[in-house]
Amino acid sequence: MTEKLQVLYKVHSDASSIEERALGLAIEQSVEAPLAAVRDPCVLSSIVGRVAAIGDRGNGWFDVHIDLSSATVGGDAGQLLNMLFGNASLYDDVVLEDAVFPADLIKAFSGPGHGAGGLFARANVEGRALTCSALKPQGLPVEGLAELAFKLALGGLDYIKDDHGLANQLFSPFEDRVRACAAAIRKAAAATGRRTRYVPNLCGGFSQIEQQIAIARSEGVDTVMIAPMIAGVPALQALRRAHPDFAFIAHPAMTGAARISPYLFAKLFRLFGADASIFPNPGGRFGFSEECCGKIVEALRGPLGGLRASLPVPAGGMSLERVPEVLDYYGREAMLLIGGALLSAPPGKLVAETAAFVRAVAEHHYR
Repeated sequence: MTEKLQVLYKVHSDASSIEERALGLAIEQSVEAPLAAVRDPCVLSSIVGRVAAIGDRGNGWFDVHIDLSSATVGGDAGQLLNMLFGNASLYDDVVLEDAVFPADLIKAFSGPGHGAGGLFARANVEGRALTCSALKPQGLPVEGLAELAFKLALGGLDYIKDDHGLANQLFSPFEDRVRACAAAIRKAAAATGRRTRYVPNLCGGFSQIEQQIAIARSEGVDTVMIAPMIAGVPALQALRRAHPDFAFIAHPAMTGAARISPYLFAKLFRLFGADASIFPNPGGRFGFSEECCGKIVEALRGPLGGLRASLPVPAGGMSLERVPEVLDYYGREAMLLIGGALLSAPPGKLVAETAAFVRAVAEHHYR
């Protein structure tokens, strides 16, 4: 395990100036000052970023590997993001591609509290992938969302989450929605004998989120969703530490707004404490490639300094017809999220369509 924070950038440049660009990037992301202004020998030797390697990708793009000091992170999620791409994000020809975290930094963050295994245990599921859907569209009143939750739970889903657009709006206040949906799912469990987990969407400032956690806890809810790039990555880090009994599912909203690779976001969310991460599946409405999704899965499941694995949650444009194909690709260690395709079921057919989804996942012949 490296002792340095190793960062990979893609930089668009001509060959004659790439070395100068790389050195400038290393300085910008470490001391942000001319080297002539850095007179302390310890800072010069241990804090100033170093260009480790430069590689030509072709078409004017170069890989620039820079080593940074993990001491500059201070164990803070926001500061890690700042050190990786703070000022560099202001260059329109620089992309943050990947990072390798040193052991001391991984230990400082500690990763998921429950991870993929914990989400399977909560659903009491073995030998198959998990199933999930979303309550939408926003604009529905609390009663309408609770009715959807009831029908989806009757169909046998493992998890039902709020759509990420559901916040604390007047048409669906957080407390009213959570209490109504939790009650609806308990009602379904009384009829089926099987408990579905409800996953509310956390929103607002940290004090509001803490109140929302308390509301969820009072309803027996122990799994919640958060969009780290909306709420702030330090919020995810702090919540994971403050509420070790809760599991956190990360939503990808705003992760496409910066020039940061999706698989690095997955790795960062895992590092900061996400037990699962949602991402767009290939062939859906967002255009992620199989290669990109494969790297996301590796970032969530692969070795990372002994951290628990996070659960991949492919979503976006999913349908019942694609279940076999998706399961062949991701295998058992995933949660399939079908939202709009299920909710588009003809009147009176939502429970049956949901049950068909659950059967397709349960009866799939996993490779």
